[in-house]
Amino acid sequence: MMPSETQTLPAKGEASQNLIFLLLCGGFIVNGIIITFIGPILPIFIIKWKLDDSHAGMFFITQFVGSFVGVLASSALISARGFKPAITIGLAMMGVGFAMWGAPSYFLALCASAFFGVGYGLSTPGTNLWVAETYGDRRASALNVMNLAWGVGAISCSPLALLAVRTSHVSFLLYAVGALCCLLSLALLRMPFGYVIRSDQSTSANGNLSSASLRIAVLLGILFFVYVGTENGISGWAAAHAKRAVSWSGDAWALAPMFFFGGLLGGRAAGAAILLRLKETTVAVGGVLLAALGNLIFLSATSRVMLFGGVFLAGLGLSSLYPIYIAWLSKWFGERARKVGGVLFALAAGGGAVLPPLVGFISRLTNSLSWGLCVPLAGCFVMLAVIGLLRPNSRG
Repeated sequence: MMPSETQTLPAKGEASQNLIFLLLCGGFIVNGIIITFIGPILPIFIIKWKLDDSHAGMFFITQFVGSFVGVLASSALISARGFKPAITIGLAMMGVGFAMWGAPSYFLALCASAFFGVGYGLSTPGTNLWVAETYGDRRASALNVMNLAWGVGAISCSPLALLAVRTSHVSFLLYAVGALCCLLSLALLRMPFGYVIRSDQSTSANGNLSSASLRIAVLLGILFFVYVGTENGISGWAAAHAKRAVSWSGDAWALAPMFFFGGLLGGRAAGAAILLRLKETTVAVGGVLLAALGNLIFLSATSRVMLFGGVFLAGLGLSSLYPIYIAWLSKWFGERARKVGGVLFALAAGGGAVLPPLVGFISRLTNSLSWGLCVPLAGCFVMLAVIGLLRPNSRG
């Protein structure tokens, strides 16, 4: 352990722990609504400001560059002050930024995306790491439940957006979700997360990564980067691709992200139990293959059934991957996961900032969004290769 490294003692009492977990689940529900709202609303923004796919992709860049900054700040804040400040400040920033998203200009809307992106980057790593550290051997299952809550928010995003657009109450929805986010932040501020102690013990073995640990960290970093980029590459462009792929008599194309997050939600609901019985590697490899199949069906779809079915399978395949990657981080690095995790979560934000805009860039270059969606398809095969190199079943 490095000199003056800080630790946070866990909150005392199972009742407090469970209440914090429930409030964090509530935070992840609004988190899921906020961070995925760009998918169903992007076609509206494209029409509103007459954007091409390249300029529309700027919403992904600002959102996830903000997230990258937030993750870097989160790592330092957690080390110095524990989990509570990072989580509560992050939730408050998400709420304020989301409420500001109804700005009258393209530039101000981009600024709002960056602001709630910073909040996302502050709160999300701390939430995941708190769960991973608190639940020990049940961390993968607990993380699956936590991210299941995120899926509840994400799947409700599309119908909420569709209802808001149809009733001309988009601003009201932005304000309501933003206010709820801030209220959850205030509730968590009053909870006993624990307190920070300092340790002056120094052991170079714990403070520095060995070459083997560094290799593992690099491979996990690739998984974090590619996973978030792949998930957002599919969900963020799902509505736009559905709108162009087949003819529609109404605006049901906006529900495409809902089917993606429906698969994500269903997979995480089942995954919490499955991960208590099957090896994490088995679930991860099967999930990647299913996600690749679903994405291939979605990008080549010629009917509504293929569109919605393909994007559902893609979400189902991806559902348990991120919780498993976070569980591996906590299991293999122990207390060092707080520092290593800062870099990995920053890479995850980088994946969200790079791959979805790359989909838009390739779409513009080839004049085909189907070709652009080959980016997340390639991401699935990269993850499969990296899991093979990690050989998780051979590690304690």
